[in-house]
Amino acid sequence: MIASIIGVLAEFIIDGISALGYWGVGLMMAIESACVPLPSEIIMPFSGYLVIGGQFTLWGVTLAGSIGCVVGSALAYWVGYFGGRSFIEKYGKYILITKHDLDIADRFFNKYGGSAVFFSRMLPVVRTFISLPAGISRMNFWKLVIYTLVGSIPWCYALAYLGKKLGDKWDTLGVYFHKFDILIGVVFVIGIVWFVKRHINIRKNENV
Repeated sequence: MIASIIGVLAEFIIDGISALGYWGVGLMMAIESACVPLPSEIIMPFSGYLVIGGQFTLWGVTLAGSIGCVVGSALAYWVGYFGGRSFIEKYGKYILITKHDLDIADRFFNKYGGSAVFFSRMLPVVRTFISLPAGISRMNFWKLVIYTLVGSIPWCYALAYLGKKLGDKWDTLGVYFHKFDILIGVVFVIGIVWFVKRHINIRKNENV
């Protein structure tokens, strides 16, 4: 099932980049950074593979991918900024998110937002979604842009470089990184369980 989904995504990515060139690289990375799980572990290695034939340059695809990350992250940020916070303030109680939780998130992004965004750009799965909570917490927009760009450059370059080195075996990276996706997904689920359990206990104590 998962292999079939990855295959469909890979075909979409390959067709898009083959048709649009550098614009395709940027578009695919923008989609991936706008909370849509389109794997950069396929986008950039395939772009690196095309460097071998002279269709792209290594730094060209790195720049295109990084700019795409900034565009997608900015879109997710503004969605969180204008719609996400008001939605959570109104309906958050139904999913156990309180104003206290928002205040904690605000303090976190005010204090560590730059570092969080920078390091998240080099983490599978996390990199796709980090900009939305940054927008909800009203992190400084230009700080988000700078740290997204700075964090995306080494990630895009490394994946493109590996794709170039692997040649026609570039697609093996997607399978390799998928293992990290599963690990991060497990950690995420554990975090949700802890979060829900903690809030249920708090409500029980409040009602005692």
